[in-house]
Amino acid sequence: MERGLFWLSLLVLFFWLAGAGWNEYQKVEAYRRWAEQFDRAKYDVYAVLGQIGSNLTWGKPTRKEPVEQQSFSLQDVESIRLLVDGEPVEIDSPPSKGSPALEFRLSEQVTVIKIPFTEISLAAQWGKHLQQEWQRWQMEPTEEA
Repeated sequence: MERGLFWLSLLVLFFWLAGAGWNEYQKVEAYRRWAEQFDRAKYDVYAVLGQIGSNLTWGKPTRKEPVEQQSFSLQDVESIRLLVDGEPVEIDSPPSKGSPALEFRLSEQVTVIKIPFTEISLAAQWGKHLQQEWQRWQMEPTEEA
């Protein structure tokens, strides 16, 4: 009887792990389809992020498609900062541990957008890239019709 309970618990654990794996696979596949429209995109368990030109779109990953999507333009951004545990850090020398996020302050609104990341190094790479793109978009003259 003890062996039966042991094997039954292992069987339940196996099915739970298989279900969790299938759920994560569905999220990644939904992200893959969503990301096809972007020039550059990232996926992690906290957020998906896509860039096309100067426009950024981000949301929360689900099995069907990302939800709570928000979009903004780098042209509307006043500053980009890397935060670790809610505190700003140098993007070129971030700490090795903590909870990272990229913070975007929009210039015309009093809006702050924080996009969470799971890895500090990935957040720093995205931060460097987006700062370069932001500076490029800031230098380009805007067309007035």
